[in-house]
Amino acid sequence: MSKEQYWQTIHKTQDKLNRLFYDYWKQYSDFGNWQFWTVLALAVLPLVLLCFTVDRKRIFELFFFGYTVHILWTYIDIALGRSNHLIHTYFLIPILPNASNITASVLPVGFLLLYQYCTNHNKNFYIYTIVLSALFAFGLAPLEKSVGLIEARKSMNLFYVFLIDLGVVYFAYWLTKWLLKIQNKEQAID
Repeated sequence: MSKEQYWQTIHKTQDKLNRLFYDYWKQYSDFGNWQFWTVLALAVLPLVLLCFTVDRKRIFELFFFGYTVHILWTYIDIALGRSNHLIHTYFLIPILPNASNITASVLPVGFLLLYQYCTNHNKNFYIYTIVLSALFAFGLAPLEKSVGLIEARKSMNLFYVFLIDLGVVYFAYWLTKWLLKIQNKEQAID
């Protein structure tokens, strides 16, 4: 098969897959289903909470940290979904990543508020992150699984979700601290 033939086949298959996602969403995950409203609440409520609780004096630092968590988790979730390891069976709309309510809202906001709390109160961020990651991986994920919002397949299990949480959040933390260090050096020069 030539390169062009591969791409024609990929495009046709992608179109079929997109139609399947849309048809599935229309039948099982649209506005008339409680799962849609649950997913919507998981997307909106943490963001509303964030509006009232974020430290506005440090908003760029905090949002950079949260944004990093969001981007990393979104890419990882897309890879897990494409490889059929972690499937989110209900979603807001078919064209967005399936777990956008979790990767764009619940996890980033949860860890952002934890980062804010730990840095404002001089608490050990690493230990608190282990606790919150355990709550997400062994509390929220099993709850989602029990009501059919997610499905773990192949070798995926909740301990891996816990480890991914830790890796994502620690990397976001180190990157944020590194950028703050650069910013402080620049301010010292001025």
